[in-house]
Amino acid sequence: MQFGIFSVSDITTDPTTGRTPSEAERIKDIVTIAKHAEEVGLDVFALGEHHNEPFFSSSPTTTLAYIAAQTKTLQLSTATTLITTNDPVKIAEDFAMLQHLSDGRVDLTLGRGNTGPVYPWFGKDIRAGIPLALENYALLHKLWREHIVDWEGKFRTPLQSFTSTPRPLDDVPPFVWHGSIRSPQIAEQAAYYGDGFFANHIFWPKEHTQRMVQLYRQRFEHYGHGSADQAIVGLGGQVFMHRNSQDAVKQFRPYFDNAPVYGHGPSLEDFSRETPLTVGSPQQVIERTLGFREYVGDYQRQLFLMDHAGLPLKTVLEQLDLLGAEVVPVLRKEFAARKPAHVPDAPTHASLLAKKNETKEEVAA
Repeated sequence: MQFGIFSVSDITTDPTTGRTPSEAERIKDIVTIAKHAEEVGLDVFALGEHHNEPFFSSSPTTTLAYIAAQTKTLQLSTATTLITTNDPVKIAEDFAMLQHLSDGRVDLTLGRGNTGPVYPWFGKDIRAGIPLALENYALLHKLWREHIVDWEGKFRTPLQSFTSTPRPLDDVPPFVWHGSIRSPQIAEQAAYYGDGFFANHIFWPKEHTQRMVQLYRQRFEHYGHGSADQAIVGLGGQVFMHRNSQDAVKQFRPYFDNAPVYGHGPSLEDFSRETPLTVGSPQQVIERTLGFREYVGDYQRQLFLMDHAGLPLKTVLEQLDLLGAEVVPVLRKEFAARKPAHVPDAPTHASLLAKKNETKEEVAA
């Protein structure tokens, strides 16, 4: 199982000091955070894509390539890449390039995004969000697997005898997670291709996440990719820790109360009760996270949001220290002990390449 963090790249005023970091500061800080994630033993760093203030990450592949050059083991991903408003040809090229530069340490999460105005900014119609996601991914999937592509669809100009370059590293496309909060069509899409399904798992009650993951698992089995419990599932999550829970709540409350997404809404206590947000001690985070398995089954990737809402860099790094030293080692051991042998690990470039070579050998035999 893989553990890591993801960032939505918000630039938010610290409510305890009134200070707002600059774009330059946040961009540099996110590199520091990613490098520290590797230093404390985490597996994955994922970066979101936004094209509006107060977010900075309009080009996650650029940032991830820079991070790749300064890390050795960290798996790099996105949270998410906008399959609706990005040209699938450019996605194919950018992530294949990142594959080569990172020696295969890259995958991506595709999503529709949650900012309505981004559609017209890139010449798209939000009312076609689902059809765009389906058609654009069909083309992306094809571009990575066929050397010469002829294509005609509804939402872009046709392609004739087109080859996307560079080709995927070792002729193995990056693994794709399809991310969704509320769209069953995206769970269906992930299942159809045998790809991964990533449930954001931050703003909704566990019953909603359970329904979405169950749908994906059932359809994964329906399409013949394996049994339902072999489907590849990832979860988001949100935590804030201190040595004791009272201090955690006291320190996080002003950030929660003023956060752009959920501030000035439900109380911290209500939100923590109704969603997977966990504010407390490392042991509480461990117990809550282990409980996710009870309603989604065995899963392969757990990412936490830890650098948002104006939290200063020093605090984020301290959170990573706790996560790496006291939480993840226990989670690794406990999840591994509970996972049946037939449930696969999280896909990596190495595992996908090995699977490809095994298939070649079977065909040759």
